[in-house]
Amino acid sequence: MRALAGFYSPFWLLGLLLLPVLWLFWRRSVSRRKMAAIEFSNLSALKSAGSDERGRRRVLLLSIVPLLALGCLFIALAGPHLPLGTERAGTNVVLVIDDSGSMQATDYTPTRLEAAKSAAATLIGELPGEDRVGVVVFESGASTAAYLSPDKTHVIQRLESIGPKTGQTALGDGLTLAVEMVGSIPSAKQVVILLSDGVSNAGVVKPLTAASFAKERGIQVYTIGLGSDGPVSLGTDAFGNPEYADLDEGTLRTIAEETGGRYFTSVDETTLSGIYRNLSGEIVSEPEETGIGSVFILASVALILGEFWLRYGRGRILP
Repeated sequence: MRALAGFYSPFWLLGLLLLPVLWLFWRRSVSRRKMAAIEFSNLSALKSAGSDERGRRRVLLLSIVPLLALGCLFIALAGPHLPLGTERAGTNVVLVIDDSGSMQATDYTPTRLEAAKSAAATLIGELPGEDRVGVVVFESGASTAAYLSPDKTHVIQRLESIGPKTGQTALGDGLTLAVEMVGSIPSAKQVVILLSDGVSNAGVVKPLTAASFAKERGIQVYTIGLGSDGPVSLGTDAFGNPEYADLDEGTLRTIAEETGGRYFTSVDETTLSGIYRNLSGEIVSEPEETGIGSVFILASVALILGEFWLRYGRGRILP
């Protein structure tokens, strides 16, 4: 979501309506005091003070400064914020890697899974130091391989420890877990990168349901299809029937489009590494909504100190 200027608690701005009321109250009070002074004070001294142009300006300032201080205080309480150029440190990136049986296909050297791990390590190594990275793996179910951390070395070690599985593909479960992880630490930018052959045949959550979940949370999902144009042989099952690994580009493309991400087609391990390098360039932090209430609090304090100077400082106004 794009950062916008505004107020977190605009209700406090209603306090600004008090300022013209207080100004009118002061004007009325000054008129009454002048009438009383004419009746009971030394008239010549009063005229002398009143004829001093500098003194009149200071009297006026003495009425305006407290109102300005009060106005700044109300604005500060309203929580003003601006989409300043500063960026919240760190982007949350969660890699979702399919380690199901189909990822043992050898159309990538040595296997799809090993090629995916190698390319993922390339991406992690190129991310800025303040970015946090996590890894989710899925087969018949989903699990966390590495929690969000800025420690890239530790995450790569956890990535390298991922081993091959023989289960089916619970793509929706893996994506759902990744969406929950990427939002576990507040960040201006949250990205999920899903790498799979896309053929979902297990799990509780359907892939498009998981995509809708990501969209509701404003999380972009980049998908990478890992596979070949045609079916790739995986050998035979326990009954001697041939098994094949396919690539479901349609599901992966829909997930990316639904969440505002992009879909990439990977042909071999070399192009996969290139895709990841391009992805690291696309993950750009966005300007955050920066609170500026402290500026108005400081202004209020400065105005109050100014009032003290007008009352008790050099050239102060006659009481």
